[in-house]
Amino acid sequence: MKAMILAAGLGKRLRPLTKDTPKPLLSVGQYTLIERTINKLIEHGVDEFIINVSYLSEQIKNKLEYFHQNTNIQFLDEPFPYGTGGALVNAISVLGDEPFILCNADIISESDLTRLPEFTSSAHLIGIKNPDHNLQGDFSLAQETVVIKDEMNECTWSGLSLINPSILKVHEGNAYPFDLWNTILMPLINESEVTAHVDDSFWIDVGTIDRLKLARERLKDEN
Repeated sequence: MKAMILAAGLGKRLRPLTKDTPKPLLSVGQYTLIERTINKLIEHGVDEFIINVSYLSEQIKNKLEYFHQNTNIQFLDEPFPYGTGGALVNAISVLGDEPFILCNADIISESDLTRLPEFTSSAHLIGIKNPDHNLQGDFSLAQETVVIKDEMNECTWSGLSLINPSILKVHEGNAYPFDLWNTILMPLINESEVTAHVDDSFWIDVGTIDRLKLARERLKDEN
């Protein structure tokens, strides 16, 4: 199974920690953020990874070199961050034709990946209950169909999803950078073509220093 990990961000909200260290290599407990992501996906049966890199990319490549012994990892270099949508479009030639798991490199999640469907014709998202830093939410559900309400929504996108690469091709030729949510997913959501489910497992977006501290506190005693 194939997965793509988004790891090209600048980590501006985590400065000064990310001045000399890319965000995916910040440590939480025994592992860096991106190692945690890869290990979780391997447990789910993923054996082929595509990782986009840009900021301090050589550090990420060097850190993950040991994974190459048992796992196929392909790095896609971006001269500047292409955005979450641009990264996927840039990867079209290596993603293949089958749906793949997409994951942000800066989340810690215990979501049950076996609940992802085996197939999607567009995209299937894993949602979570709205965290304190996103109380307005990102989307709501009409059964399993993603809808956007005008005011408050019940779910936040976890950064985990199943994507059919066919939805990317219409965006070839777009100028970088552009994001996945607004450019690629929103038109599909408006056509009721995106599905989702909610997972109540532990999840944290390690996007700020305060949330990094929270994650480290939560996982400080792991074995």
